[in-house]
Amino acid sequence: MDSDTDTGRFSFHRQDLARTLCDSLEGKGLADARSGLFLAAPRRTGKSTFLREDLVPEVERRGWIAIYVDLWADRARDPGLMIADAIKARLAEFDGPIAKLAKSAGMEKISVLRTFTFDLGKTGLPPGITLTDALDTLYKAAQRSIVLIVDEAQHALATETGANAMFALKAARDQMNQGVESPRLFLVFTGSNRDKLANLLLNRTQPFFGSRVTNFPLLGRAFVSAYAAWVNQHLAPDNQFKEDDMFAAFQLVGHRPEMLKAIVSEIALELGEAASLGELLTRGAQGWRDRIWGEIESEYSALTEIQRTVLAVLIERGQAYSPFSEDSMKAYAARLGHDEFSTATVQAALDALRDKNLIWKESRGAYALEDESLALWFRETRGAQAVPPKPGR
Repeated sequence: MDSDTDTGRFSFHRQDLARTLCDSLEGKGLADARSGLFLAAPRRTGKSTFLREDLVPEVERRGWIAIYVDLWADRARDPGLMIADAIKARLAEFDGPIAKLAKSAGMEKISVLRTFTFDLGKTGLPPGITLTDALDTLYKAAQRSIVLIVDEAQHALATETGANAMFALKAARDQMNQGVESPRLFLVFTGSNRDKLANLLLNRTQPFFGSRVTNFPLLGRAFVSAYAAWVNQHLAPDNQFKEDDMFAAFQLVGHRPEMLKAIVSEIALELGEAASLGELLTRGAQGWRDRIWGEIESEYSALTEIQRTVLAVLIERGQAYSPFSEDSMKAYAARLGHDEFSTATVQAALDALRDKNLIWKESRGAYALEDESLALWFRETRGAQAVPPKPGR
């Protein structure tokens, strides 16, 4: 942990975790991730910050090349093209002065290491050039291993180009690492939805079949201890936050650092007294959770009966959900109290749930929740009583 003394900004670093993950990429220790590292964590829990501020610096300290691309950064762009452009940008850096002169002179095209030419003004790679070609060229230019970090990687499966990019990355990994002592290409994929990320490796038709998703370690007591100490430095000695109270609030907001900081900021503005700081923390955390769950409740209440039914079965089945299987159709009927519906009815419900951004469909047909907090709310507030049977059925 450290704080930026120049700006007064609090920051928390997990170098040990970054080192452990990089070791696993090399196959050191019990956690062998040479085939790829797949990390899942809920939104806003510090995953992307860790990737940018801890993992990328550790990668660079080891002399590797880091390529980071966040597929969530621009959801209007095709994820496959975003991956290609991130690689292309790194390639351009290795032509150094040539690339800079080309850009400053307004040139639209540059030749990369006399291997191929690409257009600076266009997205994607040139026709006939694969991701393997681009990554292998980058390795040969730098003579250093490459770590490609794809944040929110599950979005790649939303388009055919993105899904094909995942297969291409697997092919690049296999080709570049075959028959060499030290891997030349490491792959790191992260996601804010475990079920979505798992679609990359669930079955034989997916690019990374056989790999496994690992839960990304959430921020815990060490973060709260460091943050409480930093906050208390700015408060009067007789008006201090207790670490236990702050940790309890942190748990209530789902280990989301920005939410905790927002609550503490509100309390600071109210100038609460020491005796009530713990109560104010708890009230703020519960208020935040109530607001989020209230929004979910409102969205859920606006759904039709069949939409709620389909959503309930999807949540219950998780990764095993198949919308038109015999088991799913029976589950719908059990919740509705009748079987007067068809596959077309179910499909219409799925389409409506997608339009409302409650569920997501990957390019090959699998469905998952858009936000896993919906599943948490559902299980704690609805469960088996989510869609009661109609009277008289």
